[in-house]
Amino acid sequence: MTGHVLISEVTRQQSAVSYIQLRQLRQLRSMPSKSSHGVLYQYRNCRLLRNHSIYKDDLWVRDGKIVNPEILFFEEKSYADIQIDCNGAIICAGFIETQINGAFGVDFSQVPDKGTIEEGVLKVAKGLLAHGVTSFCPTVITSPPSTYHKILPHIKKSPGTKEGAGVLGAHVEGPFISPEKKGAHPPEHIRTFDNGFQDVIETFGSVSDVAIVTLAPELKNSKMVIEEFIKRGIVVSLGHSQSNLVQGEEAVNQGACYITHLFNAMLPFHHRDPHLVGLLASERLPKDRTIYYGLISDGIHTHPAALRIAHRVHPQGLVLVTDAIQAMGLPEGFYVFGEQEIEIKGKRAVLAGTDTLCGSISTLDNCVRHFIKSTNCGQVLALEAASLHPAKMMGITAQKGTLEFNTDADFIVINDNLEPLATYIAGELVWENPASPSLVISKVKD
Repeated sequence: MTGHVLISEVTRQQSAVSYIQLRQLRQLRSMPSKSSHGVLYQYRNCRLLRNHSIYKDDLWVRDGKIVNPEILFFEEKSYADIQIDCNGAIICAGFIETQINGAFGVDFSQVPDKGTIEEGVLKVAKGLLAHGVTSFCPTVITSPPSTYHKILPHIKKSPGTKEGAGVLGAHVEGPFISPEKKGAHPPEHIRTFDNGFQDVIETFGSVSDVAIVTLAPELKNSKMVIEEFIKRGIVVSLGHSQSNLVQGEEAVNQGACYITHLFNAMLPFHHRDPHLVGLLASERLPKDRTIYYGLISDGIHTHPAALRIAHRVHPQGLVLVTDAIQAMGLPEGFYVFGEQEIEIKGKRAVLAGTDTLCGSISTLDNCVRHFIKSTNCGQVLALEAASLHPAKMMGITAQKGTLEFNTDADFIVINDNLEPLATYIAGELVWENPASPSLVISKVKD
């Protein structure tokens, strides 16, 4: 368990930390391990977010997975090959973004004039690493069938790598929504499923790489459509809807488990019929199921008082999302978003010539920080709302969203202000903040 420590060339004072760190870790990764397994990493001098609390402990990683130290110590008699001093930072599971329409000039609802759809997805996946996102769902808004047929086959589920965050599958938001609650969605492409799931297949083509679909539960044949999506392992989210509470409750009992951007593009809370918002406090839902809801905590879409209400009524279902559009990371101006033109004015993204919001330009780490500031919810809930809760909603906690043993080693190192310092996917350093103190890497001698 002990050994002499050889401090690497990486120190807190060196510049160009990101490149040196990445190169050094890859060199060390290729060295022989002391066990019959892969290289064993020990992250020290850190605090872990695990089991709904933050506490001092070490994180052990091997072969891209988080490892139980008891097995290492008492069964394998193993000790670390490489130690990383985290300078007292917090380690939590990587963020999971379930609603992002685009970013960095890429719009997932558009077939690009230059380059390929895959290149656009990869560009966003790479850029999200700096914001603590290790997995995401590229979101395609209401579009004509021809657009879905061109785009969806190219948004493939794929694991994260040093090239970018993993793709969990597409979030198809529309076109089976209410025209009255279309928001920024083009009305001419809104559709119904009068012929049941046949209309869904004709509209989307294959749904094998679709992870989430947003629909309005008041539409005719929604029951059979929801149940078919559930059979295929696709999450059904309720949104862009004029649904009353009863219709929402029926949809949840049929298998829906998510609400798309709560408070936005739905009928408002009313004391006689709270509509979809009322699902947060409904007593007519399955006892063994949690209703989750996306919340845009960007300082624009949702008032701080509304954030506090949602948090206090149903904190365990809260999922932070950005609903970001292609202009995230771009300067003010006019851009094409799906089939429509949008304008970026300050921190707002609106349909050109109107005040209708059409998405945000916020990043997920910024949403986490804004949420904790607005609600005083504490670090644990704010971080879990961007990691554990979306993983639970998607049913992937055996792989993502936690630091539990045997899960994927997708995690981020953050400071007490919840600002990302480093991002890891499958145990590999894929991004590091060049302005922050470097993590100190050590190789343990035999």
